[in-house]
Amino acid sequence: MERKEIDEKKLSGLLNVLSGKIGVSPEKLRKELEDGKFDSALSAMNKNDAEKFRRVVNDPKLIEKMMSTPQAQALYKKLSGK
Repeated sequence: MERKEIDEKKLSGLLNVLSGKIGVSPEKLRKELEDGKFDSALSAMNKNDAEKFRRVVNDPKLIEKMMSTPQAQALYKKLSGK
């Protein structure tokens, strides 16, 4: 299965949101994710949220779908100051 590249702005927005929720810098999260590790993210989540996170990070189409919702777009605009 071919993995498509994720839009950098959408990925940054998602990392910023997750970072704020679990108290780990976006840079550390990005590094862990690029290395295929999810230690910081998963250790701070309850079991149900951790499973949802695993599904999302393993499915770029799901990330795109999630980030295209009106709620995610509004959050991105708020985070980016637009």
